[in-house]
Amino acid sequence: MQVIVSEFNEIEPGRYFDVESASQFSFDHSSQKASNVQSCALESKNADLIKSILKSLSAHVTEHFPSLPASGVFPTSDDSAIAIIIVGNKYSAANYWNGRWRSSYIYDPSSGVLSGSIKVDVHYYEDGNVRLLTNRPVNVSLPSASGPELVKAIAAEEKKYQEDLNRAFGHLSEGAFKSLRRQLPITRQKIEWDKIGSYRLGQDIGGTRGGR
Repeated sequence: MQVIVSEFNEIEPGRYFDVESASQFSFDHSSQKASNVQSCALESKNADLIKSILKSLSAHVTEHFPSLPASGVFPTSDDSAIAIIIVGNKYSAANYWNGRWRSSYIYDPSSGVLSGSIKVDVHYYEDGNVRLLTNRPVNVSLPSASGPELVKAIAAEEKKYQEDLNRAFGHLSEGAFKSLRRQLPITRQKIEWDKIGSYRLGQDIGGTRGGR
């Protein structure tokens, strides 16, 4: 089971609580391991809304973040608002890339405002090193929203952002990235640059055109 470790569910340094499992635990950041798990009941004036959000959020995360997802819903430190956190990681070392999606929202029931940000970090490192870091702010008015309504609004914002990213990737692929690519020679074969010194000029590279 993946759980969130954040400022929003920190009880004291090194100790955190999780609403879904109704537990608290110690967490070692160096080893990334939890220990000393104990039961922990949720105490908040927004407890019913938190549990409703969590139920809908779990279904959303399971559907859209199939690889190593984690999510959490917590009361803020002063219990005036609700923090909603989503983290999705996907690692593909065999294909030389890793990716991380992090969403963080605060919903204020008194004002009905959902605010936060969506962060995406994608790293490609095959024969080079390309990294994309993005941060999209979110601000939506949702007066008296229920748990499912809040998660529906979050899903809509995240879907729109993903579509925007896909369009941006397409433009980069056909624009800036295309100009950076090394074009194939006339043989349509990649040049083995480590062997370039042994090629015979004119015969091995591009061929010759007629005699002298």
